[in-house]
Amino acid sequence: MILEGKKVLIMGIRNKWSIAWGAAQSAYENGAQVIFTHSEFENEEKINSLISQIPGSKSFPCDAGNDESIRKCLENVKAEYGKVDGILHSIAHANTDDLRNDFILTSREGYAHACDISAYSLVAVARIAKEIDMLNEGASIVAFTYYGAEKAIEGYNVMGVAKAALESSIRYMAVNLGKDKIRVNGISAGPIKTLSAKGIKDFNSILDIVEERAPLHENVTTRQVGDATSFLFSDLSSAITGEIIHVDNGFSIVGV
Repeated sequence: MILEGKKVLIMGIRNKWSIAWGAAQSAYENGAQVIFTHSEFENEEKINSLISQIPGSKSFPCDAGNDESIRKCLENVKAEYGKVDGILHSIAHANTDDLRNDFILTSREGYAHACDISAYSLVAVARIAKEIDMLNEGASIVAFTYYGAEKAIEGYNVMGVAKAALESSIRYMAVNLGKDKIRVNGISAGPIKTLSAKGIKDFNSILDIVEERAPLHENVTTRQVGDATSFLFSDLSSAITGEIIHVDNGFSIVGV
């Protein structure tokens, strides 16, 4: 088990269809102690029912758009579990209208909101975790992104811009945190039917195109993305930082 003896914090759990849940299952089955955070707007009863499947786990509320909430959340995690070896950032949000309408119609407020929650929150989490001495030496930070950060995907709109900011932030953070032997990487997952994906117009057609054109001719699963996350948490990836790893059955390599 490649994560034996490690503690990992999964930030942004929502339900059993979440990519974060696939990551949590993989981490646990690879030997890690798993801790969670959830949005203050989520149903805590449902969250607790879900994570009860992973012994010893607990979820802490966290408002990713508020530094004081992030600090309080991470301090509570550290007080109860001590330092961690990995943090997964699986947090993103954009206003529905900004996903449904043409990108050029994105409001200033909607643009700022998407980038704040989906990208800046990673910077805030890493900075605060470092300030409170929450990360063990050799810790690994992983964030989820999507191909819409690289190419214009119909319906992804402002979230594509936010994910592009996230990916650039990962590279700069890797440089900053490398001196502390902390690694930062991103996983660009193929499209998956999650609650968030419902906000993307004609999402099912994207799944059909991937299945048709990806070299492996199938869509990726939450568990496959989770296994890649476990790899990045593990010492097997100790020389990898600042990278965006595509876990999409090869779709991103195909031209036309």
